[in-house]
Amino acid sequence: MKLLGKLLTKIEDILHLGGCLGLVAVAGLINADILLRLLFNRPVQIQFELTELYLMPALAMLSLSRVFRDGGHLALDFVPEHLPGSWGTVVAKLRLLLPAVFFAAVTWMSGKFALEAIVHGDVEYGAVDWPLGWAYAVVPLGCGVLVLRLLHDAFTRGPWSEPTTNPMGGKLNETYE
Repeated sequence: MKLLGKLLTKIEDILHLGGCLGLVAVAGLINADILLRLLFNRPVQIQFELTELYLMPALAMLSLSRVFRDGGHLALDFVPEHLPGSWGTVVAKLRLLLPAVFFAAVTWMSGKFALEAIVHGDVEYGAVDWPLGWAYAVVPLGCGVLVLRLLHDAFTRGPWSEPTTNPMGGKLNETYE
């Protein structure tokens, strides 16, 4: 299980990097579009479609599992995180397994939708013809990795179910002098 945890952590980190690069690309494209419109009255023709169809879904979905691992999602907890005894173990597992079931369903349905779009060659017509299947594919990818993280955390205990980075930045137990 330790090897699976390490592999899952690497996958999450790579996908998170992709999501962060998507955010940088969105910022760069929007700023370039603004400057080109302002200075030369010439917009970046592909900015809107590229941002809307590919970059925004990527930056939202690719970081799901990594942010969950780091405890970075906003949550409204109405059940204490640690309850004593076997009841606490059941609740702790259900807190991971129920979202895993939901995100597995999202992964399945969005994966079918993306595959259908790829097979049928669905395209958004514009200045460039944008293949939609690949735009949709980030949803099952991000949700699928989150399902793996939820299942991993539900069935393992120890260092791999703990966050590997500090939500405030840096590695856990890292000190600054």
